[in-house]
Formats: sequence, C-alpha cells, structure tokens
Amino acid sequence: MKLTELFLNELDREVPRSRHALEQVPDGKRDWKPHDKSMAFGYLCDMVATIPSWMAMIVKQDQLDIAPKGGQQFRPPESKTSGEFVRALESAAADARAAIKGTDDEFLKTRWQLLAGGQVVADMPRHEMLRDTINHWAHHRGQMTVYLRLMGAKVPALYGPSADDKSFG
Repeated sequence: MKLTELFLNELDREVPRSRHALEQVPDGKRDWKPHDKSMAFGYLCDMVATIPSWMAMIVKQDQLDIAPKGGQQFRPPESKTSGEFVRALESAAADARAAIKGTDDEFLKTRWQLLAGGQVVADMPRHEMLRDTINHWAHHRGQMTVYLRLMGAKVPALYGPSADDKSFG
C-alpha cells in the first residue's frame, strides 16, 4: 500500500470519530477547564477540529514556526458551537485530503521541520510527521472526551462503546 493511500484511509476513519466527538460539544463551555493548568475546552475542541489542516501544511510547506520571533503565534480559528467545530473539521479534512491526493510517496519521504521561536524542535520525514500528527489528534480527542465527562456531557463511542453511547463508533 502506498503511504498516500494509508493516510487517506486514516482520514476516512478518524474524521467521523472526531465529528462524532465534536457533535457532543455543549454551548457556553468554551472557557471551561477542569484545572487551572489545563487547556480551555474551546481551544481543545478547536484543535480537534483543525488538526487535519496540519497534514496539509506538512505537505504544502517545508516548515512551520509555531511561535515566530516578532511574529504572530499559530492559533486555530475560534469556533463557539458544535456546528462551527464540525464545519471547521470538514474544511480541515478537505484540505488534508486534497494535499495528500496531490503528492506522492517519494515526496512524503522528504524532510519537514517544526520550529518554535526559530529553533528546530522536530526534523523528520513528512510521512513520520503525518503519523505523529494523527497520533496528536487522537490524543487531544481523547482528552476532549475526558472534559466532556467531567462537565456532565455525553461521551461518544469512538473506538468502542462508552457509558453514554453503546455503539461501536
């Protein structure tokens, strides 16, 4: 199987799971945090909705500086409702699919860099960065389901049943 096919198949499996989670987002909880050191719920949901756009950046750009010196730090758009989060996800996923369809396995073996303040924090082949991005996405989606539980919202079935959703995702 080609790397491009692998990543497109992964999107086909993970986008519906993220959509299902984002559909559970209650209104008015954007600033909610389970602890002072925790990320705000809305920002976490923005990440779950937009992380697929990182896949497009990995294909289309040679690097990304998430905190450029003298520049503006990378921030996802701020959605406020479940519907806005889902629309952001669909847009990000479409961008990711288009970028992956427009490349090939040889290009995915070329190097990509993530920088913070001009300093390289990751330098690896694009296909490895794509894999790390998908893992990062699943991590934040899991974190999001914990927040949903703590705020009393329904936790969706993602990889199997939850206490609130007996389906197999």
